[in-house]
Amino acid sequence: MNYFITGGTGFIGTHLTKLLKETHPEAIAYNLDIVEPGTPLPAVKRHYRSPLKKGETLPSKFIYCDVRKPIELDVPVSSEDVIFNFAAVHRTPGHPDHEYFETNIRGAENVCAFAERHGIKKIVFTSSIAPYGAAEELKEETTLPTPNTPYGISKLVAEHIHRTWQARDHEHRQLTIVRPGVVFGKGENGNFTRLYWAIRGHKFAYPGRKDTIKACIYVKELVRFMLYRLENHGQGVELYNCCYEPAYTIEHIVRAMKQVTGLTQYVPYIPNALIMPAAFIAQCLGSPMGICPARVRKLQISTNICGKKLAASEYKFQWTFEEALADWFEDNDREGLE
Repeated sequence: MNYFITGGTGFIGTHLTKLLKETHPEAIAYNLDIVEPGTPLPAVKRHYRSPLKKGETLPSKFIYCDVRKPIELDVPVSSEDVIFNFAAVHRTPGHPDHEYFETNIRGAENVCAFAERHGIKKIVFTSSIAPYGAAEELKEETTLPTPNTPYGISKLVAEHIHRTWQARDHEHRQLTIVRPGVVFGKGENGNFTRLYWAIRGHKFAYPGRKDTIKACIYVKELVRFMLYRLENHGQGVELYNCCYEPAYTIEHIVRAMKQVTGLTQYVPYIPNALIMPAAFIAQCLGSPMGICPARVRKLQISTNICGKKLAASEYKFQWTFEEALADWFEDNDREGLE
């Protein structure tokens, strides 16, 4: 059995590949991507941080593959192989609307067609919490999705494309769909990295509120859980929110980040009447540190995602939230979080 990982050069794909090498060294991991390992991702405009440590190489076989087109591979493919479908356009805001649909929907169609053609019976699909839509209410796996962004809509459609594939042979096919909260860890190039460096540089303040809930998951925990469910799930469809339970507030996250990394910087609170005009000015100046009105509004909306189903499963977390931050800190030789 071998593994095909679409988007394998990316953040989650890199960490999964390393885990597969540790747990199944005899298997081949094929990285199907348009970006070669070691190359900065196009969506990261500056200050790209690699998920790999210095001198480390990705233990997979790279195959150039654009999932927007039919997938044809010149390697042996078996019905016993597994697909991890991570390929996506996901940073939002940041892309024209049509790019989310072209990659996320067409990609899902082509990945499922590839699985159908080769008789592959197992797919793990990384969706998102974006299909729930932006709202303060708690979202469980049974909550009716109401996506309000092109990204969220495209991911919900992609979920249903995968479900249709599974339903065509429901007695034998296995589909695991995960909806992760904010995924953090080495090489994320995202919210947690920006938050750390903003605190460290005295450039972060609580934007209008301190109690915003930000459901999150450590990347190493996420890939361990995906592999666990793959290996402990029969036929059928499983859907999991992936986040710590209960989800943490931004104030808790900031305090834990400071404690683990030894930061002592004071983090002020700025009311909305001040911070939104400042965000508009920052946008006019080129959005330093990624500051713009859209990002401030995104920071103020809770990602109130329920992780009780994951917590009640037989999967055992390896790291608490604070331990995960500490492990990430160690991965960067205790020099920072990136």
